[in-house]
Amino acid sequence: MCNTAIDTGLFLLLHARLGGGEQAVLLANLVSTSAGMLFSFVVNGLVTFGSQRLTLGHAVRFLAITGTTMWLVQPLVITAVEAVVGVLLVAKLAAIAVSLMVNFAGYRWWVWRADAPAPAVTNGVTPPRTAGRA
Repeated sequence: MCNTAIDTGLFLLLHARLGGGEQAVLLANLVSTSAGMLFSFVVNGLVTFGSQRLTLGHAVRFLAITGTTMWLVQPLVITAVEAVVGVLLVAKLAAIAVSLMVNFAGYRWWVWRADAPAPAVTNGVTPPRTAGRA
């Protein structure tokens, strides 16, 4: 939600400062979405998934997941939901919900998977994972 607020707030601020028009929309959107994605990358990596550091590999995988979601998954969901429901806002909200789930799964199991702590091995035996951390 914070990255969406950053994106939206920065977009509105920049668009107003740039004087409106098509070029202002494109530039403001490029800067605002980039800022939102950068914030999301840092916070997801360091806070949500507990990475000790952020690497180029993390960034490339993050951009791949986020880009696929933004430019492939969202348009497909919007088109499908709007065809069924007939309301663009409902379709966009559904696409955002699906995007949140796809992004989280991609971040957890691909982008920051290697950062998850490995279970301890004692005498060649790996203990089963438990629900909580010790």
